[in-house]
Amino acid sequence: MFCWLNRLNRGLATPTGRIPQLIWGTFSRSLVLSSQRRIPEFSSFVARTNTCGELRSSHLGQEVTLCGWIQYRRQNIFLVLRDFHGLVQVVIPQDESAASVKKILCEAPVESVVKVSGTVISRPPGQENPKMPTGEIEIKVKTAELLNSCKKLPFEIKDFVKKTEALRLQYRYLDLRSFQMQRNLRLRSQMVMKMREYLCNLHGFVDVETPTLFKRTPGGAKEFVIPSREPGKFYSLPQSPQQFKQLLMVGGIDRYFQVARCYRDEGSRPDRQPEFTQIDIEMSFVDQTGIQRLIEGLLQYSWPDDKGPLGVPFPSMTFAEALASYGTDKPDTRFGMKIVDISDVFRNTKVGFLRDALSKPQGAVKAIRVPGGAEVLPVFLKANRHWNSPVANFIMEEQGLSLTRLIEIQEEDVILLTAGEHRRACSLLGKLRLECADLLEARGVVLRDPAVFSFLWVVDFPLFLPKEENPGELESAHHPFTAPHPSDIHLLYTEPEKARSQHYDLVLNGSEIGGGSIRIHEARLQHHVLEAVLKEDVKLLSHLLQALDYGAPPHGGIALGLDRLICLVTGAPSIRDVIAFPKSFRGHDLMSDAPDFIPPEELKPYHIQVSWPTDSEAEKKSLNHPHYPES
Repeated sequence: MFCWLNRLNRGLATPTGRIPQLIWGTFSRSLVLSSQRRIPEFSSFVARTNTCGELRSSHLGQEVTLCGWIQYRRQNIFLVLRDFHGLVQVVIPQDESAASVKKILCEAPVESVVKVSGTVISRPPGQENPKMPTGEIEIKVKTAELLNSCKKLPFEIKDFVKKTEALRLQYRYLDLRSFQMQRNLRLRSQMVMKMREYLCNLHGFVDVETPTLFKRTPGGAKEFVIPSREPGKFYSLPQSPQQFKQLLMVGGIDRYFQVARCYRDEGSRPDRQPEFTQIDIEMSFVDQTGIQRLIEGLLQYSWPDDKGPLGVPFPSMTFAEALASYGTDKPDTRFGMKIVDISDVFRNTKVGFLRDALSKPQGAVKAIRVPGGAEVLPVFLKANRHWNSPVANFIMEEQGLSLTRLIEIQEEDVILLTAGEHRRACSLLGKLRLECADLLEARGVVLRDPAVFSFLWVVDFPLFLPKEENPGELESAHHPFTAPHPSDIHLLYTEPEKARSQHYDLVLNGSEIGGGSIRIHEARLQHHVLEAVLKEDVKLLSHLLQALDYGAPPHGGIALGLDRLICLVTGAPSIRDVIAFPKSFRGHDLMSDAPDFIPPEELKPYHIQVSWPTDSEAEKKSLNHPHYPES
């Protein structure tokens, strides 16, 4: 053994540079080869020669072997075979010499798995199917093998067959066979691969896996806790790799990337998942503009060809502008109906509720114009002057001309008006704007074209917000590691509620698909934010504060919500339609029935006992959290 080790060491001690050059040469050649190979080899290493969906007239006369599922059968003469790539028609032999082949193909239930071998032939004249990519040919079968029979299905594997979502999730492995699910997951895979290529191969990012078992983080969403064998001690599943990616910058990694699994215990939230995936990115020596240009290039590079090119740079808007014009920090800019401030029109009004609103701090009168809305909306104020409200009549008699000019009212338009504190008034109209869009589109008016992808950067968020449960205290608008705007650093020590942040969100068609910030990289400033402003226990983050004191570089990053992005790109109705095995609305896995009970003896090593709720507690919980159907 000792001699063998010596020989190994001598072998490794070759002249400096030889092995690295050899490795790099091999690596560079493999990169060239991989870049030249454009068409995947779907049938390498397996029993088939071709996929069902690839055969064309150019394959006529070829002997092929196909594997797939029986989609349907017609009069025991033809069947359609399906795999992930598509469909192909198979001719069932009728002569006596092929009776065993006919028996297999005629008796196998639909969705059974078979392997067939035969010859690619032309379909008879007039029997071509232009709707099928393989519609000019069919397979004349010579041999067939039943690989696995299928019992009676809970639903048909066809996209046009309606299924409840609960049934789809219960039999997810069957639902995955549908064309739509196959398309969504394969597109997701392709986009992620292109993202890896762009980040790692073209821009030198390092793909680093970070731990799943971590410790509790102050602030933010609720975390899942995991018991340990040490009494009273628990791990937490990370909401994101935020601290780890900052520590990687301290460690000199410089450019980090990860397709990261993240966890949030948010309970029953519509269209949310307790576990989700982010494209997680962090860079040293970068500013906000650098992050934005990186993400625009990343999306351009990975964008599906059939969705059309993306124009860059994406437009940008401040948080204040977004709130004032759209009533939200994630505006859908595919359509207008912007909020208009009409406070000046009513400065001397005699209308009581308007006068009262304007007399208060931040009081304002806001309105939106719904073009053609009189046809579909229940209204009290519309442009044709036939008012059905005394208040509307009074408003128009008093300020009608000024209002008409300011909002550019047209015949059959609807005006929605509200008065109150600026932020609340804008938020209310922002919600009404979307409700009006839904009502108009239900009547056939196209406002939000699903083929249009409207990206928007929202910047200059407030650094802190008042806590809902205690408005006298502050909480982070993004997270406690976000750096303040350079012009507002002094406000942290005097009026922190007025400080802006270096936080930026990426919005697509009214949905937030990414968020990030430039980070605090100085321990002293981070300590002040945590202890003096947020009143958090700094001991929970002592490791991060210590790391920042050891020469942490300036750094920043972003995380893209992969599930939401793919959902919007594919036009899927829910993020559950772009995740292979999602949880239900209530966070349950209907296929495996998770979460599940654990016997008391298995909990003992973790020093845990279950405290079962009393009947009254269970009833109270049921009232506070009514049962929602799993779909």
